[in-house]
Amino acid sequence: MDKLFKSQRNIAKEELTGIQWDPLESIGQLENVINNSEIKPKVIFKHSTRCGISRMVLNQFERGYEQNDDDVTFYFLDLLNHRDVSNAVAEKLNVTHQSPQVIVLYNREILHIESHQGIDIKKVQEIVANKK
Repeated sequence: MDKLFKSQRNIAKEELTGIQWDPLESIGQLENVINNSEIKPKVIFKHSTRCGISRMVLNQFERGYEQNDDDVTFYFLDLLNHRDVSNAVAEKLNVTHQSPQVIVLYNREILHIESHQGIDIKKVQEIVANKK
């Protein structure tokens, strides 16, 4: 019965298992993510907690990702609570807003972007592995 009364934010936090996610919650933090992508790859996962497809893709991504987290930093963007950050992602990275969406950054450039069922965990792993 408690689950019926949980907020979307709490449900989103419960979904974050498997991969060590850093929440992406501000435009300033986004700028740091872009700037720090020179050090190692960054993966941004844009997720809508109300979307069944987004939840399914997130679960598949977490179950399928098999690399060392030291090789990459993962960021989770809850679109419902941080629409301003999602809009900044679209503007600063010149990408179309989609949900779910995975963006791989390295050296301040997008190496890979995919959305919906087109998100390929193995492709993300391959890109990250090539940037070690």
